Amino acid sequence: MREFVIKENDANQRLDKFVQKVCPTMPKSLLYKYVRNKKIKINRSRCEFNQRLSVNDTIQMYISEEFFESQSNLDFLNSKKLTQIVYEDDNILVVHKPAGLLMHSDISQDPDTLQDRILRYLYESKQYDPQSEHSFVPSAVNRLDRNTEGLVIACKNAASVRFISEKIRLHEIEKHYLCIVSGKCKKEEHLIHYYKKNEEKNQAYIYDEPYKDTVKVELIYQTLQQSDSYALCDVNLITGKSHQIRAQMAHIGHPLIGDKKYQGALIRSKGQALCAYKLIFNFKECPQEFYYLKEKSIISPYETMTNEFHQHFSQK
Repeated sequence: MREFVIKENDANQRLDKFVQKVCPTMPKSLLYKYVRNKKIKINRSRCEFNQRLSVNDTIQMYISEEFFESQSNLDFLNSKKLTQIVYEDDNILVVHKPAGLLMHSDISQDPDTLQDRILRYLYESKQYDPQSEHSFVPSAVNRLDRNTEGLVIACKNAASVRFISEKIRLHEIEKHYLCIVSGKCKKEEHLIHYYKKNEEKNQAYIYDEPYKDTVKVELIYQTLQQSDSYALCDVNLITGKSHQIRAQMAHIGHPLIGDKKYQGALIRSKGQALCAYKLIFNFKECPQEFYYLKEKSIISPYETMTNEFHQHFSQK
């Protein structure tokens, strides 16, 4: 039998979600059976699989040891150190992801990802101890493509994960990107299209009208600098789909330079010329514990698009 005492980072989640995290190999059908048969209890009493956990609840699990995940895995220490930290407080960490770095491990099982670097930093700075956590792992709450550089928000506790994720869903965190595109652009343009992603090909498709299985996507771009053949643009990404900026800009005839997948010119060693360089926290409502973030702007000091444009594309 194992017993877990629920701490702040484990509270406010359903029992079945908690069990799936501490016993990742347990089939759902068996989990529900164990709850029905009282082999999983809360506070030594019968419970329901969808019951919400509270701080100081105890969970008793009378099940085989084979299902429990070891909490001693420190493989993230094999990653490189996290270097480009832009902002940090007790709840969140904002870092600049370099182009070419994966967010999370994929089928290649790359031992060096942004998630691993974040965990290593928090572990070495004594802000994260896997041994003391039952189910919570600090993690990034927004994603960037491998060859896109820029700002990523990581949350240090469960409360901030819930809060920041909800604000992203409600579009109350404004995300601005810099990109270098081909052609002469309008001074400002509000783009509304319909999007579909082919996961097998890892490619997005953009349509002017809605079709089956498409979703509405939206962005606003402003042209900051224009040369004879290229433009430096600020993109306010209103929705946030994979490859959205790349696909929408290519659809209107302005592909990003270096973006082979979407017919971009001038191949770059770093991939597409795209950088998530600014975040604005436009919270309409927020609890007192996060009020300090309201209307806060975070700008990356590591963005390279402006210098690249002036070095190679601006008119003499």
